[in-house]
Amino acid sequence: MTENKMKEIKIEKIVLNIGTGEPGEKLEHAKTILERITNKKPVYCKTKKRSTFGVAKGRDIGVVVTIRGKETKEFLTRFFKAKEGKLNKRCFSGRTFSFGISEYIEIPGTEYDPKIGIFGLDVCVTLKRAGGFTGNKIGKKHMISSEESVNFIKDNFEIEIV
Repeated sequence: MTENKMKEIKIEKIVLNIGTGEPGEKLEHAKTILERITNKKPVYCKTKKRSTFGVAKGRDIGVVVTIRGKETKEFLTRFFKAKEGKLNKRCFSGRTFSFGISEYIEIPGTEYDPKIGIFGLDVCVTLKRAGGFTGNKIGKKHMISSEESVNFIKDNFEIEIV
């Protein structure tokens, strides 16, 4: 019997995020790093309200890049190499999982720039199924569980889940 195509799991998007907590030179360096890693233009993240850290509302405090389409698998393979082929099971939450890379120079194909320094980044991956969320509720049978996400990553990327 052939497997149901509607149950097939795919990568919807990968979101890369570097939060600096302050505008200025540090934020520009973070933007440069994301541009070099992805060859895409990052978008600034602004503060929503005045926080306890004293950063005023509407200030740029981080940069984000979203990767979609065919190149997601290639990027995810690179990021898993930076994690040395291991991920913690606690990283998974249903159809999403996230992990951090402590230094951008761990990603294959990126070189250290002494002018920029060392930055870490967050990698958030969202999975989907065909005919997934379109604004209406989706049935429980069609939702992606954490266990299914773990199995998808194990099967497609040969990564160890600890």
